[in-house]
Amino acid sequence: MTIRQVRWVPVRPGRWRERGALLGRVLPGGVPLGDGALALVLASAAFVPTLAGIGAQIGDLPERPASALGVGLVLAQALPLAVRRRWPAACLAAVGGAFAVHQALGFATTFASTGLYLALYSAGAHQPRRRPALAAAAAAGYAALAVVLHRLGSPQSVPDYLAFSLVLAAAALLGGAVRARRTDEAQRRRTAAEAATTAERARIARELHDVVTHHVTAMVVQADAAQFLVGSAPERAAESMAAVSDTGRRALTELRYLLGVLEATGDAATADRAPADRAPTLGRVGDLVERARRAGQPVEFTRHGERRPHGVDVELAAYRVVQEALTNALKYAAGQPTRVLLRYGDTHLGIEVATDGPATAAAPVARGDGRGGGRGLAGLRERVRMLGGELESGPGPAGGFAVRATIPSEPLQE
Repeated sequence: MTIRQVRWVPVRPGRWRERGALLGRVLPGGVPLGDGALALVLASAAFVPTLAGIGAQIGDLPERPASALGVGLVLAQALPLAVRRRWPAACLAAVGGAFAVHQALGFATTFASTGLYLALYSAGAHQPRRRPALAAAAAAGYAALAVVLHRLGSPQSVPDYLAFSLVLAAAALLGGAVRARRTDEAQRRRTAAEAATTAERARIARELHDVVTHHVTAMVVQADAAQFLVGSAPERAAESMAAVSDTGRRALTELRYLLGVLEATGDAATADRAPADRAPTLGRVGDLVERARRAGQPVEFTRHGERRPHGVDVELAAYRVVQEALTNALKYAAGQPTRVLLRYGDTHLGIEVATDGPATAAAPVARGDGRGGGRGLAGLRERVRMLGGELESGPGPAGGFAVRATIPSEPLQE
């Protein structure tokens, strides 16, 4: 005995998509190409001798010789399937009527009679409205056919008719189950799309808050300092006004970046896909510190560990934490010593911003649960939590206010 090895050749997924797209093409009159092909195949199979005895049969009346009428009824049980998705009710009426007349006249069973099952399935899967009325009409039509067949001398009994009706009902129920699953899937996709839209709006709102609040606060502080110094120290006043101009340009740059995100189409419009030279990252924390110093805030900046690049979402979240904490320091603890500390670990990134002074100096609201309030901190807490991290804010042990965040992240391989 010789065993021949058979090699399995995988079919590329693209070929299946191409075939699906081909069958999904619409012929003139709105008929899908796949349904038209199904109707032609079923009609042709009805005249294949080896398939002659396969089909739906309920009458068992004395067989009548083939005729032109019989051929027409055979075609009428198959060809209407071409519109089974476009007009499922009309398809079921045509196929069911042809099947009933074919059985009542006693023509031989053909493979085309299986079109009745497909028509019932299609009605269950694709009929958009008046489904109970269609079901009632189909049941009444089947009951009338059973009565006619009985009076014509069919040997079938009531249990036989009931058993056949259960088969027909199963085909319709299968189509209904497919329709229900398809509807549920569409609803899940809509819900997911709405949730994604809501999350994206919230993310953009947080970004706008972080950008506008920080830059506008810095500009107000610098402008107030310039107004105070314009008479006594004109040179320092000019430096403050130059800082206002620089801060305004940076704000415009970040706002243009956000507008670009809003206008993006195609891929998901997220900050993760922004150009590296426009999306704020940890490499620009030093710029935040320098601007706070130019606004009159004494800031000490320290890094622990080797700085290595992290994911854009992690670096952006860390940047926003520092930005929001410095903004609160400028607003509520102007002139108080502030410390910014970044800890680079193997699995975590730590951020701490602490401001000296009264316990309520650097936070707009203090909650009873020990967490600092404010729209910015609340949004940052949610942002950090989405990354699997934690953010805490509240009064320091020796006064002042501190913001601490820990974000899980493994450094990227360079």
